[in-house]
Amino acid sequence: MPRRTTALNGAKALVRHCLVAAICICAATVAAAKPPGTEAVMIRMIACDGEGVRMEVYLPLSVDRHMRGGQSVIGYYTLDLTDVNKGKPLEPVRVTLSADEKTVTVDQYLRGLPPTRIPVAGATVDFDQRFAKHAKCGPFQSQDPNFGN
Repeated sequence: MPRRTTALNGAKALVRHCLVAAICICAATVAAAKPPGTEAVMIRMIACDGEGVRMEVYLPLSVDRHMRGGQSVIGYYTLDLTDVNKGKPLEPVRVTLSADEKTVTVDQYLRGLPPTRIPVAGATVDFDQRFAKHAKCGPFQSQDPNFGN
């Protein structure tokens, strides 16, 4: 009988040690989590209205009004399908301002769609053939001298 009691006490001790270790790992994970830095703050740079949908392109705030011709930045594209009960997903995109600073290219590289070229002054464009056709896009905000005035 004493051997059985010793084995039970050993198993209980092992369970306690594992539980303490699990709690410590959880606490360390929470303690290590930190808020996103300024590079995570995004600002809407392009807004487009399509046939029953709205598209927007967001870029890091650090790029706002400082994007140079030929520069590419990773931002986010939203396709608001709320009206058709499909939500508003965020998708990473590569946004490039042309060297002559007249065109913005939005590359939806994760979906393999052809890049969408939007004149900086705004225009009607097609993002994709399923939902985002004939989208009327306003000006690329950082390039519009009258933005905010």
